[in-house]
Amino acid sequence: MQITTTETVPDGEIDEVLGVARGNTVEARNVGRDITQGIRNIFGGELKAYSELLSKARDEAVDRMEADAERMGADAVVNVRLETSQIIDGGSEVMAYGTAVQLR
Repeated sequence: MQITTTETVPDGEIDEVLGVARGNTVEARNVGRDITQGIRNIFGGELKAYSELLSKARDEAVDRMEADAERMGADAVVNVRLETSQIIDGGSEVMAYGTAVQLR
């Protein structure tokens, strides 16, 4: 499965557009991380635990988008985008979506 943020696949020709493929996940912080990251926030610097949490969430959302595209019979997903939003205090949703296509 090819995943790309461009409208086309390099060296590939789109034969059929199958629809929107999407995947999402909701991740929540935990109390232990909140305490250590709160202290780090006072002094400045990267909040590594949160960076890792969001990186894991992005990977999961992309994996789920890919699985959705495979169920549609796609060879590739083009025009892939990622969005993040806070849905509850301490919880964020990450969504990956793109156009599932079959290649010639």
